[in-house]
Amino acid sequence: MVGRAMSDHAANAPSSSAPKSRTVSPDDPVPGVAHVVLVMSGKGGVGKSTTATNLALALSRSGYRTGLLDADIYGPSIPTMLGVTGRPVSTDGKTIEPLERFGLKMMSIGFLLEDPKAAVIWRGPMLTGALQQFLKDVAWGELDFLVLDLPPGTGDVALSLSQRLGVSGAVMVTTPQPVATDDVYKAVSMCRKVNIPILGIVENMSWFVDSAGVKHELFGKGGGQAVADFSEAPLLAQIPIDQSVREWGDKGTPVVQAAPDGEVGKAFMKLAEEVVTAVNAKADAGGDAGPVIDRSGGGGGRRRLPVSK
Repeated sequence: MVGRAMSDHAANAPSSSAPKSRTVSPDDPVPGVAHVVLVMSGKGGVGKSTTATNLALALSRSGYRTGLLDADIYGPSIPTMLGVTGRPVSTDGKTIEPLERFGLKMMSIGFLLEDPKAAVIWRGPMLTGALQQFLKDVAWGELDFLVLDLPPGTGDVALSLSQRLGVSGAVMVTTPQPVATDDVYKAVSMCRKVNIPILGIVENMSWFVDSAGVKHELFGKGGGQAVADFSEAPLLAQIPIDQSVREWGDKGTPVVQAAPDGEVGKAFMKLAEEVVTAVNAKADAGGDAGPVIDRSGGGGGRRRLPVSK
């Protein structure tokens, strides 16, 4: 069992310990991390980064030692959403120290780019190599949860993670309309094929409440529940459209940190509780991803990312 490190903002958090650790193979790149949670979707633009950032902060505010890895190499959003512009350093020349804000450890390719508007133009092997270094060569230390914000689609990143890392489970993010859910179904199917447990579904942008208190389901309804039924996993949360989420995210202070007692802040805090419950349930049922076989083929040297000393 992994205990929780209590911080000032988590003084009122429950005293129970984190759930049983995931299965860690001998060559696991983050052996000190008890739980690896993927935030993913087969569709872009559904709010994965918003969900990943606020979920990670909600876990941290609940007293869990938490890290956040921006695995979207081509479109890193974490630096903007958390208002971090610093550059990682290496104190020993071997590992990179993650940046921290709000008690949350974080790493993103965005921290290593000289020009934040520059495009990362890499082929698949370089993408996979960078992700491996962000796991193995970053000094994450002992964590209860490491949340990974994955890129859209069902390509190299998700496949590499399934091959090299014991994953506690995935949180699937969707919006209600079929143009989103049709792609999320594909991501669920991929997880089944590569043995990534589905912890549950988050339906984002579920509705909007206008100034008169009228509820509008702008993107339809029922999509999140349909994905949950298909994946045989719970619908963990329905997050309403709220202008403050965009405003606070653009300012670098996610809504869970800026307004934890608001409707959306409470929804993300509840989501964190549900994720912990789902991880417990998977562990109790023996649903952990289990030992992982590295199918990378081995051989060849690794290209190291630039780090500042």
